[in-house]
Amino acid sequence: MKNNTALKILNPILGILILNQILTGFFHDAISHAAFDIFHKGGGILLAVGIVIHLILNRKWIKANFF
Repeated sequence: MKNNTALKILNPILGILILNQILTGFFHDAISHAAFDIFHKGGGILLAVGIVIHLILNRKWIKANFF
């Protein structure tokens, strides 16, 4: 799979994960502790992994523009 194709898949997933973090952060009192653990903490781990993959896929652009 080419980088652009992978990024077209990854970017919307990252957007959903960011939205998940925002919403579960704002509404943590309205959801159960178990749901918060699954969605906020689990989503945070997935978001971190996704960001690392995103940086790896964009390493050529990062090198060209910053190094």
